[in-house]
Order: sequence, then C-alpha cells, then structure tokens
Amino acid sequence: MKWFLRKNNMRSFLLTPALLIIGLSATAQGAYDASLIAKNLLPYASAIMRNKEETIEVKSLDNTIYHVKAAITILNKNGNDQAHIFIWHNKSTTIKYAKGVVYDAWGKKISKFSESDFTDASAANNFSLFEDSRVLHFIPAVTDYPYTIEYEYEVRSKQSLNFQNWQPNRNTGMAIEKSSYTFICKPDFNIRYKETNLPTKVTIGTANGLKTYSWSTSNVKAIKEEPYSPNVYNYASTVKIAPEKFSYEGIGGSFTNWNELGKWVSDNLLVNRDQLPDATKAYIKELTKDLTDPKQKAKKIYEYMQQKTHYISIQVGIGGYQPFKAADVDKLNYGDCKALVNYTQALLKVADIPSYYCMVEAGGNKTSMLNDFASMDQGNHVILCLPFKNDTTWLECTSQKIPFGFLSDFTDDRTVIACTPEGGKLLHTPKYPAQANLQLRKGNFTINEKGELSGDMETVFKGVQYDNRESLINTSKTEQVKELANIYPINNLEVETISFKQDKTSQPATTEYLKLAARDYASGNVNKLYFQVNSVNHAGHAPREVRNRQTDLYINEGFTDNDEISYTLPAGYRLEKTPLDINISKPFGSYSAKVILKGEKLVYSRKMQLIDGTYTKEVYQDFVDFYQRAIDADNYSVTLVKK
Repeated sequence: MKWFLRKNNMRSFLLTPALLIIGLSATAQGAYDASLIAKNLLPYASAIMRNKEETIEVKSLDNTIYHVKAAITILNKNGNDQAHIFIWHNKSTTIKYAKGVVYDAWGKKISKFSESDFTDASAANNFSLFEDSRVLHFIPAVTDYPYTIEYEYEVRSKQSLNFQNWQPNRNTGMAIEKSSYTFICKPDFNIRYKETNLPTKVTIGTANGLKTYSWSTSNVKAIKEEPYSPNVYNYASTVKIAPEKFSYEGIGGSFTNWNELGKWVSDNLLVNRDQLPDATKAYIKELTKDLTDPKQKAKKIYEYMQQKTHYISIQVGIGGYQPFKAADVDKLNYGDCKALVNYTQALLKVADIPSYYCMVEAGGNKTSMLNDFASMDQGNHVILCLPFKNDTTWLECTSQKIPFGFLSDFTDDRTVIACTPEGGKLLHTPKYPAQANLQLRKGNFTINEKGELSGDMETVFKGVQYDNRESLINTSKTEQVKELANIYPINNLEVETISFKQDKTSQPATTEYLKLAARDYASGNVNKLYFQVNSVNHAGHAPREVRNRQTDLYINEGFTDNDEISYTLPAGYRLEKTPLDINISKPFGSYSAKVILKGEKLVYSRKMQLIDGTYTKEVYQDFVDFYQRAIDADNYSVTLVKK
C-alpha cells in the first residue's frame, strides 16, 4: 500500500477507531440532514466534510495501525469525487475492514456497503517508485443530491517509516464542519513534524501512558477551484510527520535530516546492487575505449542502455523502494525507474564515471523536496545525476527516445534528493526558461485568384516544446495527417509531404516540415479576397474570469512562440483597411502581431511569450484581458481589394 505517495493522483483516506455499522446507522439517523449545514459553508462548496477523524498509532516499529472515520455530504455532481474512497495496500499493508452507510438528503439510510463491495485494482502509474501497490476503492451509485456517505476502515502496516500527511482542505470545493488528526505512540518513539498554513498548532499530551499529538480544525470554507493557481500545498493546511527511528520491512534505521536519510537509502537499499557480468563490463570498456571526454563516454553508455532496455512497471524489492540488481536488468533487458537508474549507474561505474541516484517528485506540477524537513514520502520517481565539473548532467532512464542530458517538463526545475554513500544531498534539476522553450515557425504560402493555398511550412520545437510532436513521429502518414488536421485547423487541408527531424543534443530540437495545400482558403469575389492570416497558432481559450480570487496567479511553465508566415498574392491587390499591428507587454508575458504588405507579398509575424512564476492575485484579471486581446488578434482576417 502506497497511501503515502499518491498525493497527485488520488486522495488517500486514513482511519480512526471504528464503530459497528449498526451503531453508526442508529446514531447517525437524521444527523446528516443536509439542511443542518451552516449556510456560511455553502459558498463554492460541492461537498461538506461533516466530520473526519484520522488516527495513527505506532504500536511498535513494525506495527502501525491506521483508522479513519468520515462522513461527507455531496451537494451536487461536482462533488462526487469526494465520495470516492481509496484504500492503498500491498503485501506488507493489510486492510482489516472497510464499511459504510449512504444516507439521503434528510439523513435517512439508503444503503450500506462493506469490503466486498469495493473494487481491488493495481495502483501502478507507469513512473512511480512504488510499483507494488494496489488500491481498494468504492464510489456509491447515487444520483439524487444531496446525499451523505459515512465510512470507516482500519489498516495495519508493518513499518514505521512513512505516515499519512494530514491535509483537511486540500480538495477544492469541499468545506469542513470538523476534521481531526491524532498521532499516538510510546514515550520513547520520537517524531518530527511540520505544520503549514494551520490556524492552530499541535496539542501534545499523554493518555494511558502513550504520547498523543493532536490537530483539529472546524468551520473551514471551501477553496474555490481557480485556473492558474499555485500547487495546493502552498495554501492548504498540512501536517507532515517523520520518525527519528523506524523499521521498514525488517530494515531498521534513523534519520533527522536529508543527509542521514540519503545515507540510509544508499547503505540499505542500493548497496551491492550494481554488480555486472564480466562480459558486460568488457563490452562497456570496448565501447568507450576511443573516447577521452567523460561526458562523451557517458553519452555513449546512456544510448547503449536506451537501445538495450525498455521500461516496464514492476514490483521488486523492499516495499517498492529497492531496485532489483543491475545484473538482472542486464539479463532481462527491462526494468522500472529504480532498476534502470541503478543499471545505468552500474554501467557508468565501469567507465569510472560517478553518478547520483536521485529521488524526485515527477509530474507536470513542479513539486520540490522540502529543504527543512526530510521524509521518505516526498518522491515518486528516480532519475540520475552526473556531477561533471561545471557541467552537471541529468538523465531520464525510463525513455528510449529522450536525448542525453534532457529532462523535459516531467522532472525539471525542482529540488531532489541524491542518495550517496556519503549521505543525502539536496540538488536542483535544470530549469527551462520561457526563452528556451521555443516554437519557431516559418511558412511560405501562395494564394491564387481562386483562393487556393499552397506552400510549405517549417516549425522548430526546442526546450520543453521539443516533445510537441513525439507522439506523431513514429506513426503512419494517415495518422499524422489526421492529427495535423486537429493541430492546424485549416479548412480543406491537404498535406502532401510530412517529415520530422530530431537533433538529440542536450539542448534538443525537433523540426517539422510540411508541404500543404487547401482549396477555398481565401474567399471573396473578382475584386476582393478575405482570409485569416493566422491559421496555424492560436492562443486558445482565455482563462475564465474569477471574482474575488483567493489564490495568486501561477504559471507553471513558460514558453515562447515565434511565427512568420508570408503569403504571395495574386497581382494587383492592396489592403482595404489599416493592417494589424498590436504589441502588449506585461510582467507575466508579451504578445505582438503585425501584418505588412510589400508589393505582392503579405507578411504576418506573431510572437507570444508567457513567463513562468507566481504573480499576485490582483494581476489575474490583467492576465485574462491579455489572453483575450491575443485571441482577438489571432482571429484577425485580412481584406484585399484589387486595384
């Protein structure tokens, strides 16, 4: 069970001491009448947490009990996700029971459910550290709103390394009547905890000879779902707990900082797993014998690994944390992220090239390890770092296509933990700024008097935009044409020639070349022609307007698009109106577009740039207006009159 790492994919619910389902039904009858919800909790809410009690009790280093008891009222269909229960488990984490009751709008029981009504499924997500986890999940089949789901369950875990975070208001659209979190342990079990955005601090006490740490909150209004918001962890209430001493699947350890945690990983999970067959060692030495530059050697070895292996989601090792041996990857030619990183590290070691096994929180949202709080639950993927002097290089080992030294937006610009024999080191992956994430387009078209378009267009993608055409490159021409018709919404588009070229350096580029035609591209009569000058790159939809915005404006990844399209026109035409000429500059980005007619050639140029970063919420309306002006300019149509 990997309840502790699924924070970006699904919610994981923890548990408190359970009541009998009959007792619950009897005492709750009418208590969940939706009309009893305080009116001040209704704004922006699709669901109301009536009560949630989460308890973690560490009975011993290899015996942790999790209890949860919760009741949630679902107000409308937008809140249905909040009724979806997920319970993570694996070979060392067992579910003791799971059950609940569903009530109607007046708090009357509709139905009850038990563990047999849940669905058990694999929870592998194709990149996670934790490939062995499964999830038991249930969602009630109710369509009449409002309704309330009350549930409870208990889970036992044979470890004391990871504990569920408390995040009572992490879900947008859910208000809270009451929520509490209690951690119970013996007096000699010491923990560290980190509180973020909490209105009240911890209450520490004793009960029955045990230490208790308690947090609670109540009457919390729902957080609005707002576009371009920062990561929810920046503003939601959070408590994280980490042990000083622990046991994990029979392996003991202790840590109070990243250095100690990284050393534990290296000494216990990675040690002696880099052995390779003599034949493979000899091959690597032969492969690199004519190279003197260590970086070129590393590139040669990395490309060999890519050609030899493929990624597969598997379960091996201690709780999903431990990679299986490099010799096994060498024999089987496959592995998960841990195994492929460990294997690549072993190959590099043969050539005397040092590298770091790095745990990272991968995904589209940039999430970093906390500098001031070490815990094992802050990563879901592994990458490799090569600490060349003045030229640190990063490798993604699960892709057979990604260039050497390039991470893309999956793991860029975030703090990671490097696990070395000397201890853990916090490092930061490369940032790809807006100026480097380029899309450069050059088109040369001809429009005849019938309004028919013909010509060619070349587009170069760089930085995180390098991947923009990755899904097309190895497909059939039929599939490519079909997809390009969606990318370039030109009526009657006919693609005559398609080609792609990739420059797989550490600053890679993908080049797309098209030869195309389109009938009826321009419309009009014998004296006039009308057509849209920008038919290949529109800004899309403007972000929706938000009144009384609560969160700052956040742009996760910046980019720069440059387009220049020239149209050779039939002889004797002039512009009927003042041509397009717009220039907008804001702290978060810029936009410019211009049309110039020189003789029989009309040239359209466009540049749009968004700069990643966090901006005050007061700027958001300006951002919406910026996008709308860009959209209006992108829809500009030119009118040509024959002289």
